Order: sequence, then structure tokens, then C-alpha cells
Amino acid sequence: MGNIGLWRIIVVKSLPYVDMRKTGKVPKFLSHRLFPSARYSIWIDSKMRLNADPMLIIEYFLWRTRSEYAISNHYDRHCVWEEVAQNKRLNKYNHTAIDEQFIFYQSDGLVKFNESAQNLTLPSFVPEGSFIVRAHTPMSNLFSCLWFNEVDGFTSRDQLSFAYTFLKLKRMNPARPFYLNMFKDCERRAITKLFHHKVEDSNPPPSL
Repeated sequence: MGNIGLWRIIVVKSLPYVDMRKTGKVPKFLSHRLFPSARYSIWIDSKMRLNADPMLIIEYFLWRTRSEYAISNHYDRHCVWEEVAQNKRLNKYNHTAIDEQFIFYQSDGLVKFNESAQNLTLPSFVPEGSFIVRAHTPMSNLFSCLWFNEVDGFTSRDQLSFAYTFLKLKRMNPARPFYLNMFKDCERRAITKLFHHKVEDSNPPPSL
């Protein structure tokens, strides 16, 4: 019947990319376009499972903080410069493409993260993007579309474009507040459980 328990499974077809890393960004960022009647959405990576009631998650991360978008900071890195270096160190994406994206962001005003700066806009410039809670408000939807545009135009490494997208949205819309709740990564880990994509057999067959 297309259900697993209380969950209704919806298969999204005719996705626009050959690159599966970019294909995954369509439901991640454009849930308000895929499900226009939905008022809220929760994104979790396929390697994760929720350990809490979704309504309680919405209440805790959005309603309680009067936010419209909630995402955790990265557990280790807070500056885009560090994230760029790590992506290149681990060969997460083509180095030339990363450099082109990073040079463009710097030319458009992106600076290093400074946690001691006055009027700090974000507690971190690098998110842990595996878990996102959203209210489908106009500003939340706009931010999601703009973030998707960066992934579409540059690399699929969305941690690289998060701070640039947020800061430019705030700069271009000074009269329209965007209520983003960037919470600590320990809160994300408290309500999700990580599963590896590949599970090794605990009882492998004997060698011949």
C-alpha cells in the first residue's frame, strides 16, 4: 500500500542529475516544492535514523526557539577555509571545482569565521547538514532555493556554500528577518542514530 507503519512512501522520479550526490540535494533542499501542502519538513541522511517523535523535534528546534530553520554546526570545523582544506585532503570533489567556488565566494565578500567578532551572525560557518528541520515559510523556502542554486552551480559539497548563502541572504534582505537556529551538534547526535551504509556480516562464511 506504499506505507511502512505510519510512514507513507513517496517515490520522486525524473530527477535532473546523473551525479547522485547532486540528485540527493533535490529532496534535501526543495521539500517545499516536492510537497507544497506540507507546513514542515525534517531531512535526515540515509545513514541516520530518528530516535524521537518528529512532532517533538519540530517543537524543540522550531517552536521553542521561534525559528523557521534549524541545523546543527559541524562537530569539528567552523571556518569555510578549514572545510575547503578538508574536502581537498579527502578528495571529496574535484580540486579545481572547489577552488573556483571558493575564489568566487571570497570575491563576493566571504571572510574567515571569527568567533570573537561582535554581532556574530552565525555560531559557525560550517554546518552538519545531515539533519535539517524546516518550517515552510517564505524566507525558509527562499534560503533553501538559494542554497540549492549554489549546489547546482558549483560543487555538491553543501557545507562549502552554507555560510555564503546565509550571509548574502541577510545582506540582500536587511528588512526581512530570517530566524535560523544553529544548534550544537551534540543535540543532533542525541536524537539520531548513525548507521553505516555497508554493514559487515557478523558471521562470515568460513574460508575454503
